[in-house]
Amino acid sequence: MIGIILETSNILFLGGSRLKFPQLIESVTYNIGGVYVTNKKIMIVLVSIGLMLALHQLIARTKWGMAMRAMAYDYVVVPLVGVPMNRIAAMTFAIGSALAAAAGILFGLAYPVLDPYMGVSFGWKAFVAAILGGRGSIMGACLAGFMLGFIEIMTVPAIQIMNRVFSLNIGSNLRDLIAYSIVLVILIFRPHGLFGQAYSAKLRL
Repeated sequence: MIGIILETSNILFLGGSRLKFPQLIESVTYNIGGVYVTNKKIMIVLVSIGLMLALHQLIARTKWGMAMRAMAYDYVVVPLVGVPMNRIAAMTFAIGSALAAAAGILFGLAYPVLDPYMGVSFGWKAFVAAILGGRGSIMGACLAGFMLGFIEIMTVPAIQIMNRVFSLNIGSNLRDLIAYSIVLVILIFRPHGLFGQAYSAKLRL
């Protein structure tokens, strides 16, 4: 609901037309073994990995992270041991919003076109990556995100090869469907994710 309010508010005050993201860093292209990559893409990958490592350290090695993990496991018992539940919840949402803002800036650097609904599809992909990585696994979600991106990228040439070999006419716009189908197959055999632990709800007295 809050996301819908923010999206429609942006359209109301800023308009629904696409805007150009400012060029914060001059683009430089490198040829690495016949593969062309820009300095922006390298920076995006390094910053993303750095943010995930920092988040993992925060969750795994600080008392605030311990409180977040405790709330995720059993939010009913957490207040009974003196954990400020409202403060931890606010901090969790603040960290998530900051990471989302960083992701928006990095996306704007790579693809300098701003759209009111540009974050919807990426939000779904982030949700799928979190499920695929495993419940409560920060590094799992990070690796699953890279894995999902790799599957989407490799799906396009695979479709082109199938079209040529079998004389088909499958559009590359089906890459999301194919990628999510592969993820669904993985979750059939690993319902708790690649790096998550099996969890079953138990009655707590």
